[in-house]
Amino acid sequence: MIQATSKVRIDGTDGQQFELDYELIPATGQLSPRPLLVFLHEGLGSISMWRDYPQRLCRAIGCEGLVYSRPGYGRSTPRPLDQPLRPDFMHVQAYSILPTLFEALGIDAQARKPWLFGHSDGGSIALLYAARYPDALSGALVLAPHLFVEAISVSSIETARLAYEQTDLKAKLAKHHEDVESAFRGWNDIWRSPQFRDWNIEPEVAQVRCPLLAVQGVNDEYGTMAQIERIVELAPQAE
Repeated sequence: MIQATSKVRIDGTDGQQFELDYELIPATGQLSPRPLLVFLHEGLGSISMWRDYPQRLCRAIGCEGLVYSRPGYGRSTPRPLDQPLRPDFMHVQAYSILPTLFEALGIDAQARKPWLFGHSDGGSIALLYAARYPDALSGALVLAPHLFVEAISVSSIETARLAYEQTDLKAKLAKHHEDVESAFRGWNDIWRSPQFRDWNIEPEVAQVRCPLLAVQGVNDEYGTMAQIERIVELAPQAE
């Protein structure tokens, strides 16, 4: 069973402290030492949005797991609505928040070298971490990651805004986020903002050297195979 969620207090890049909600999944296999698989959720994700997938995956491959909700999501400290996300928010998560979380939990990434499993925005965060900390990672699995902003992404995110305001989407998301406005507006506003149109992490992805598995659904409404094709061009070791 996945253990009950816990809270850990960490320092942000602006000097403010906040709490992250996290779960540790114990290993059940025979591997020794057991690898650690860290799950990085998508733009509207949280611990509970993963449902039991992290538990089932870790059990299947015999590894330990770490699942957490980023600031503003799930039961982690909400992001104030008057403090919008900046275009570099995924860089901040990869370069500062994730390493700080490891330190707070006593995880020596240099010695243990975890694996990262990221979905959508979480996939981009995984790629950025892999580029910045090549000696503190065994590999990464990225599902529907973003390297650049596509028109299909912006269009679908605008559609999501309308659904949030006009349908029961808000009520559904409220089951997974303590402050649903913080979670939704943070993600939706930055992705629709004009200053985010030029966001691009291709230079960083070109520096990724670890084993890399990249997955993209051909009918994904938030991104196309162009993202995966570019990953393969920049990181030839990718599958």
